[in-house]
Amino acid sequence: MMYWKNLSDFMAMGGYGLYVWGSFFLTFALILIEILYVKKARQATLTALKNEIDEAAKN
Repeated sequence: MMYWKNLSDFMAMGGYGLYVWGSFFLTFALILIEILYVKKARQATLTALKNEIDEAAKN
């Protein structure tokens, strides 16, 4: 088990902090991008379906 004396030691992670925190940041960023992409695609799909329903109702 590792113990850190202060926050700076924790952030440094024994010299591997850049890799550890970089990995966390990259993962968080990719998940956020995926969520935004899915929301945009969902909205586009709902709009397309609404347009199809409106067209079908006119005929």
